[in-house]
Amino acid sequence: MSVSYVESCRLPTQWGEFVMHGFEDADHEKEHVVLSMGKIDDGEPVLARVHSECLTGDALFSTRCDCGAQLSYSLEKIASEGRGVLLYLKQEGRGIGLLNKVKAYKLQDAGADTVEANQHLGFSADLRDYSICGDMLEHLGVSALRLMTNNPKKIAALEAMGIDIVERVPIETGHTSHNAKYLATKRGKMGHLFVD
Repeated sequence: MSVSYVESCRLPTQWGEFVMHGFEDADHEKEHVVLSMGKIDDGEPVLARVHSECLTGDALFSTRCDCGAQLSYSLEKIASEGRGVLLYLKQEGRGIGLLNKVKAYKLQDAGADTVEANQHLGFSADLRDYSICGDMLEHLGVSALRLMTNNPKKIAALEAMGIDIVERVPIETGHTSHNAKYLATKRGKMGHLFVD
């Protein structure tokens, strides 16, 4: 894996001012960013979110998923603590890309769940790769996380890289009538953890 740091800049947001760090994955020709706030390289566990790009949820405000709500919630929580990181990874549609995601949505419109739709298109249920996170966190001097996630596979992937996950912080937000089946599939077929 060859992820290289590019540059950092200020990023004022509605929640407060973050620092945006740019990284380039030359192997896959993808660009990723980390938003950080406060002192994160002091060895103490950092409140963190590893968030895969979701144009429809993050930027177009779709309620078919809970991605946009999770992104907003995470930035708000980091800002309220005054310290944390959000890794924003370019992995649209669990790694299948935007146009294949449109095709998957069409299949979901016809009754397929999110896993069935991806498999019908010839993809695995989840193609996301978290291996780039290790280099990004190392560059920022972060080795221990309080990770905001419902996905135990994400925790396992990060721990396999030697990142210490000292706490899983559940994210219970963005549940709508439009994504009830999607969330049930995440729980039933993908093992995501939700508070009952």
